[in-house]
Amino acid sequence: MKKSVTHLVVLPLLVLALLGGAAGLALAGPSSGPSSSPPARGARPVVVDVTGDAANGFEISYADGSQAFPPTDSESMAECGEYDTLRQRVRCRTEVRTWYRDLGDLQRSLAWVREHG
Repeated sequence: MKKSVTHLVVLPLLVLALLGGAAGLALAGPSSGPSSSPPARGARPVVVDVTGDAANGFEISYADGSQAFPPTDSESMAECGEYDTLRQRVRCRTEVRTWYRDLGDLQRSLAWVREHG
């Protein structure tokens, strides 16, 4: 029950955030490429596409034309093993699992928005 309530709250907020970003891009008008001015201080880039998977690596594309390629989940987990204490290793592994789970959710959400648009 808790999971479905979370989806009822999170999914509409995500859709609104994505639509708000798309509306902002539409209001800005056509552009010949990435913006030449840097984003406002503290502004977060708008994600427009996520491809790939945790095992093979994700590609995250932003509205300004930039891209990010986070390491695969196995590479990240291996780096977590380099921490000195068990507590640090467990915290790192939890963050990695959460990050890749959320990237997969974002990827599915973007696909749903494109389909139901």
